[in-house]
Amino acid sequence: MDYLWGEWAMEVAEAELSSPLPQRWAHTQGVAERAVEVREVLGAEAGLLRAAATLHDVGYAPRLAKAGFHPLDGARFLRDEHRVDERLVRLVANHSFALLEAEERGLREDLATEFPLLEEPLLVDALVYCDMTTTPDGDRTTAQDRVAEIRSRYGDDSVVGRFIRRAAPEIFASVERVEAALTAQPR
Repeated sequence: MDYLWGEWAMEVAEAELSSPLPQRWAHTQGVAERAVEVREVLGAEAGLLRAAATLHDVGYAPRLAKAGFHPLDGARFLRDEHRVDERLVRLVANHSFALLEAEERGLREDLATEFPLLEEPLLVDALVYCDMTTTPDGDRTTAQDRVAEIRSRYGDDSVVGRFIRRAAPEIFASVERVEAALTAQPR
C-alpha cells in the first residue's frame, strides 16, 4: 500500500507541477528523495511521509491557486478532488510551519480550522527536514542555507521573508531532531 500511495502521489505532483513549474517540480522530487532517506526513523509512517513530501508544494500549481497560499490550496485540492487520507492532507496543509505564514497572510484561522496541526512530532519534523534540506533545484543543502536562500529570494520585508525569519528557529530545531534520530539509527 505504501509503495502504491507514493507512486500515486508522484503521478499527481508530476501532472500538476512538471509542465507549468519545472523548478518547483525539481524541488518536489528532491524533497521526495529526502523522504526515502529518512524512512528508517519513521517505520510504518515512511509511506505517509513520502506522499506528503511529494505533494507538499502541489498547491503552487496555477490551476489550484485559489487562496494564493500553497499549503491551503494544496490541502483543499487533495481533500476535495482526491479525498485522500486526512493525515496526509493535514501534513501538506501545515508543512514547514505554514501556520506562521498563514498568520502573515491573514489566513491563520482558515488553515487552523480546516486543517488542524497533526500531533505526530517526528512525522511533522521529518517533513520539515525533507523540505528545508532541499534547494529549489532539488539538491541537498543545509537548513541554514535554505533559510538564507528563501530570505534572499523573497526579501526580508515580504510576507515570506517575515514568515521565514519567525519560523527559522523552529525549522532548525526540527532538522536537528531528525538528524539526531538518523544518527541514533543502528548501522
